[in-house]
Parts: sequence; C-alpha cells; structure tokens
Amino acid sequence: MWNKHKGLNQQWDIVYADEYPADPIKGELNQDFGLYVERDFYIISEMNSHRYLDVIDNRNMVVKTRNGRKSQIWWFDQKSLSIRTRLNNQSFDMKNSGKSNDMQIYSTNSKWF
Repeated sequence: MWNKHKGLNQQWDIVYADEYPADPIKGELNQDFGLYVERDFYIISEMNSHRYLDVIDNRNMVVKTRNGRKSQIWWFDQKSLSIRTRLNNQSFDMKNSGKSNDMQIYSTNSKWF
C-alpha cells in the first residue's frame, strides 16, 4: 500500500468474469502480442543480409543464413505467453536474469506476470 499518487500501479480495470474474452486457441491471433498461437515462424533480420535467428549449442541465440533446421523455427505459446523454439521447446530468455544484453533460450515454467 502507498499514498494516492495516481500512478499506473494504482489504476485497475474491472472485467466481469462472464464478459472476459477466452484465450485464443491454436491458429488464432493473440491480439495483445500480435502472434498466432502455435503457428511456426522465422525471425529474419531487416538488415541487407536478411539472416535468421538461430540457436547454437542448444542455448545461445545467433543470426545465420537460412539452413532449414528446427533451430530457426519459432512459435508462440499461449500458456506461457512466450516465444519458443522448435529445436527443444525452450523460450527466449535474457542472460543473467535480465542483467545482460545477451539472449539465450531457457526452460519456461510459468506465465509472465
């Protein structure tokens, strides 16, 4: 609790349970994230080389030319609200609990809050 200061952390929406929209299912668009549920996609750089986001060593994320491997195929998981790789079903993660500029993939065990 804190004194009233009109910050976003003190503002709430009321949504009645019988009016709450259902979560999108496989193949449907998640409007909040702009991704289709469980639909495979590639992440391609807009730089001139148009390289693909890839996974090496089952953990580290790099950019490479297209190679047709599962390590370059990604999908949106509605349950955890995360982007996962088809390589080993792990999710985007910032190294060192977000205290790094480096990305990796890691096991996701819960939803984002």
